[in-house]
Amino acid sequence: MKAVWILMCAIGVVGANSLVLSPIATEVATAFAGRDAADVMLASAVYGAGTALSALFLAPQADRIGLKRALLWALSILAAALLLSASAPSLTILIVAQGITGIGAGLALPAIYGLAADVSPKGQESATLGKVLTGWTLSLVAGVSLSAVLADVLHWRAVFAVMALASVLLWLLVARLDVPRKAVADVSTSPLSAFRVAGVKPVLVAVAAFMAAFYGTYAFLGTHMTATLGYGTAVAGVASLAYGIGFGVVAPLDKLIDRFGAVRAAPVVFGALTLVYVLMSALGQSGTAVLVVCLLWGGINHLGLNIMVGQLSALSVSQRSAILGLYSTTTYVAMFAGTALFKEAYSVIGFQGIALLSAACVLPAVAGAVWRLRRPVLRPAE
Repeated sequence: MKAVWILMCAIGVVGANSLVLSPIATEVATAFAGRDAADVMLASAVYGAGTALSALFLAPQADRIGLKRALLWALSILAAALLLSASAPSLTILIVAQGITGIGAGLALPAIYGLAADVSPKGQESATLGKVLTGWTLSLVAGVSLSAVLADVLHWRAVFAVMALASVLLWLLVARLDVPRKAVADVSTSPLSAFRVAGVKPVLVAVAAFMAAFYGTYAFLGTHMTATLGYGTAVAGVASLAYGIGFGVVAPLDKLIDRFGAVRAAPVVFGALTLVYVLMSALGQSGTAVLVVCLLWGGINHLGLNIMVGQLSALSVSQRSAILGLYSTTTYVAMFAGTALFKEAYSVIGFQGIALLSAACVLPAVAGAVWRLRRPVLRPAE
């Protein structure tokens, strides 16, 4: 099995766990007396916090021990924590288990992205990374759809048990991977040393803007489709599916980033993303139009993620995991901040208003991309 497909599946498993709890929260709550779906979703918040902290403080250790070894450790943590989630006798244990799962995810994601760069043929880094990123489509489709079916046919505990088994199978596949040994740090790197690498700060600003805009709008997409436009939950699910399809089908265009370079592609992609949010605002009263825009949204977001992760991966080989750990931490901080701030805005200006707010959020990324286009190209540091 090719390394890129193994890494894609690894992204799928990690991403699925971050998504599965929402559609099955009500059923999970019935297993714990006196609890409701909102109580269960606390586990999702703890998962996000665990991921952010792990990416910040544990991911830098991967630069010392090697990315493959770090991913094996991460998959071991994931398997154990998911098994604990499946057998949790109380909601408290489930919440703790999801926090531990987040620790594994925070170590896994930077290792996966870093390995994608290591196994990629020279000159095809963006195309390879694009295939790995398609794992998020797998997690979106499987995480949202199959988890609900599995919970309905068998039990919600089966969802976590299946993901634990998938983590074990991935561990066996990763252990057999022949990964080129790249430069490693002689001592443990740190978030601070990674933050000081030339070129990291402006890309992280773009990441924060990009993620706040995405999560702030995506969090209220389903509510807009059901509460405002009057569609059923099935149609709201189709909106998420349209986003996932768009995210996946655009992967063949990743080779254009390799051809023209991330620095030249970034202003175009981030500019297009701004227009997508403006379109979403302008056409927000039409359910059909929203579905079409979601398809475009997924495709543009895929290209944007590829550019940002690719740029960060190339900045320093020996501190790659620490830098990508900063990326993951920034992502989850932006997710929490964006969702919280947009919640207040949504109650005042509605979905079409927050879509325009998302467009405004992306503008710093557009400005930064244009600024970097006029700067000398940074050479990767060792």
